[in-house]
Amino acid sequence: MAQQTDTILSAGIDIGTSTTKIIISQLVLQNTAGRTHVPRVEIIDKTVLYKSPIFRTPLLDDTTIDAKQIEQIVFSQYQLANVNPSDIQAGAILITGETATKQNASELIHYLSDAAGEFLVATAGPDLESVLAAKGSGAVTYSKKTSKVIANIDIGGGTTNIAVLKHGEVIGTVTLHLGGRLMEYAQGRLISVAPAIQRLFANHQRTIQLNSPQDPATEQWVIENMLVSLKAVLRGEQDTDKIPLLLGHVPNWSEHIDCLMFSGGVARFLYPELKEVETSNAFDDIGEKIAHALLQDSSLQAFQWLEPLETVRATVTGAGAQSTEVSGSTIEVNEHLLPLKNIPVYTCDFQHVHANIEEKIREAISTAQQLYQIDGEETHYALYLKNIAYLQFHDIGQMAECILQHWSSSNTIIVILESDYAKVLGQTLKRKTSTKNIICIDQIYVNTSDYIDIGKPVHSGVVPVVVKTLAFHKA
Repeated sequence: MAQQTDTILSAGIDIGTSTTKIIISQLVLQNTAGRTHVPRVEIIDKTVLYKSPIFRTPLLDDTTIDAKQIEQIVFSQYQLANVNPSDIQAGAILITGETATKQNASELIHYLSDAAGEFLVATAGPDLESVLAAKGSGAVTYSKKTSKVIANIDIGGGTTNIAVLKHGEVIGTVTLHLGGRLMEYAQGRLISVAPAIQRLFANHQRTIQLNSPQDPATEQWVIENMLVSLKAVLRGEQDTDKIPLLLGHVPNWSEHIDCLMFSGGVARFLYPELKEVETSNAFDDIGEKIAHALLQDSSLQAFQWLEPLETVRATVTGAGAQSTEVSGSTIEVNEHLLPLKNIPVYTCDFQHVHANIEEKIREAISTAQQLYQIDGEETHYALYLKNIAYLQFHDIGQMAECILQHWSSSNTIIVILESDYAKVLGQTLKRKTSTKNIICIDQIYVNTSDYIDIGKPVHSGVVPVVVKTLAFHKA
């Protein structure tokens, strides 16, 4: 007898530096466990029902998003898709690129999360945005099928977010001030220059003036510096002086990159055969010229170039799926803390090797806090321990000590284990600390950049877990 399926509607809304776009999808859920087993509900299919036009992100001024216009865009597209907010059961609102720094960004996404459906709300920082784009472009899927190291380069209006992938896992990220709208024009005159580009001019004792005529030589000089930074990070450069447009940390991977995949708004000029929908407002910026320079650069052409599944829509396509699971029954939770919602996950993969346990945990916690921590706020995240070799009680004790020593961003430690160690690890953590809350669950299967909701325990002692994964088209 065929397993019964359910369907839910999912929405992805991406409010980026240059563009805003919306995708409505139908997700098919099915219990993939046998009738005599604990239910395991998974997404078995995803169909895009509606893709909006690509709108220019409306701003009131340099520091304020036009929230009213965003609201009108979202709900007019809902009408065209023939859906109501109450129909939307999953999805994501993402404020990405430089738009995430606007003064009313947090207010806007919280309003939309209440008004536009049941959403995962995430103001994506540059590292997280890199991961989202890599999932949406198809780079993650491709990297699972090959031993090659792939860099997904998502070039938007204000930033370029790069995720480096191996065997389907993100092994590093980096962000650059590289984007099509860092210099903008109207009627042939310069009307906007981003602060990062102004600093670049100042560092080279050059000047640039607003309202000056469009100058191809000046544009070319800026784009050349953009490519200097891009090529430096692709070779893993650690000297910040050699990456003039670096935003944040230096490259944090060690492997040699084999393949490039491009996504973001500029990528639509790199892969014209994909016939991306054009934006509803014509742009007058340097995006197409950046694409031309990428195509003409011999050192970049030396890499293998891969064709993405999505370009300008990669990040929004990287949002929206949802799956529900239940934990194992031997777990350790502080019931009064539950439910917890929208907890980002970071994976610590032991690769079935019984060595360097403490070093791997320390590195994973450090990276997770870099990805998810918000300055001045207590930040929850979950550490996912995967492919653990057989552990003795002494190993559990060392693991607990290491977690407690390095977990600094929150008073609540949330650990998810693939294998059945949650009870003993959770109790060990509780014995060793009186100042931190402990939630330790197992037999859940998640990935880095998934988000989870953890519900209150049910009669059997398990807890329901909603895994909000980042859906993307299958290759």
